[in-house]
Amino acid sequence: MFSKLVQIYKIKDLRNRILFVFGLLVIFRFAAHIPVPGIDVKALKDFFDSQAVLGLLNMMSGGAMKNFSIVALGIGPYITSSIIFQLLTMIIPRLEEISKEGDAGRQKINNYTKFLTVPLAFLQGYAMITLLQRSGQGIIGNLNFAQMLATMTVMAAGTMFLVWLGDLITERNIGNGISLIIFAGIVSGIPQIVQQNIATYDPSKLVNIGLFIVLTIVTVAGIVFINESQRNIPVSYARQIRGRKMYGGMDTYLPLRVNQAGMIPIIFAVSLAMMPNLVAQFFVTSKAAWLANSAQFVLNIFQEKVFYGLVYFVLVVAFTYFYTSIIFHPQQIAENLQKQGGFVPGIRPGRHTSEYLTGVSNRIMLAGALFLGIVAILPLVIEGALNMSAMIGGASLLIVVSVVIETVRQINSQLTMREYEEI
Repeated sequence: MFSKLVQIYKIKDLRNRILFVFGLLVIFRFAAHIPVPGIDVKALKDFFDSQAVLGLLNMMSGGAMKNFSIVALGIGPYITSSIIFQLLTMIIPRLEEISKEGDAGRQKINNYTKFLTVPLAFLQGYAMITLLQRSGQGIIGNLNFAQMLATMTVMAAGTMFLVWLGDLITERNIGNGISLIIFAGIVSGIPQIVQQNIATYDPSKLVNIGLFIVLTIVTVAGIVFINESQRNIPVSYARQIRGRKMYGGMDTYLPLRVNQAGMIPIIFAVSLAMMPNLVAQFFVTSKAAWLANSAQFVLNIFQEKVFYGLVYFVLVVAFTYFYTSIIFHPQQIAENLQKQGGFVPGIRPGRHTSEYLTGVSNRIMLAGALFLGIVAILPLVIEGALNMSAMIGGASLLIVVSVVIETVRQINSQLTMREYEEI
């Protein structure tokens, strides 16, 4: 590892890229501490501490939401917009055609995603302001139309600023920009969590702390193992004779990853699992008794950790299958193999190959889906079994480890590319 760091330091271009990315992440953390005017920060933090579900939203914004900073929405609206266009690509033929146009098509879809992010940011900004106003804790006072519009504009601009930072990071080929921004937000909160646990240290819980550390190490190892695991499908290419030359005739394999969906299912599940709670927050102070009682019932039932954990687990597993079906197209893979003269030994080309790939994908996906579900509800299990709060959530741990693996992989590819250039 030390030799790799020395190698990175010696390559000026790569060193400058990494320093540039680090500088942009510092700018993001600086912006996360610039609060929007007119907010009672202490009351806001107390409100977030009392709402466990809102803590997940705060995590996705890198702690910026708890400070109600200019980037309080984080890149949440952009992620929502990306999900919408991924679904629309499956439904609208024109968007599907654009997505198959290579880099130019992907750039168009990316531009459409950014355009949709703006109104979504305004909408989520309005929802968040209204939620804080109805909390009854005096976090934010009544705003007239001009003040509301100005605050929403600042929050939407903050989101687009983070999207721009993410694009700048991605262009440097040192990890995915959006993922690194989420990663920086999660990691920045760890020192404060450690400090709080040290301040409230109880010698009687030393054994539980040891078990928690061991469980965390095992979880990280499991995440790395699942993320790197893949099923290799053997593929053979028939020999083709053109003139006096012979082409093909080689054996290779088609890798199918156990966790093809990455961290996206957890993000989907978090958004959907929090939706009933957030909607209920709007109506809990309603003048209509039946509506207020219904909202309070929803809040109470989602405060039950067993119920919430079960819903969260089921959503993660379901979304793993759903999202994999979006990004994995066995029929298209089978067609490409057939056009290139490739086939899976013992399986007929075309429809039979597509059915075989679908069956293999569904079997290995089960392990990946169950693992993601277990990682997602891991904090709830720790709280129930060890009677202590998890320092970092399972979703956060998955994101951190996945981003580190992807970033290290891209840096290694940069090093390998430069080694070939020197030959």
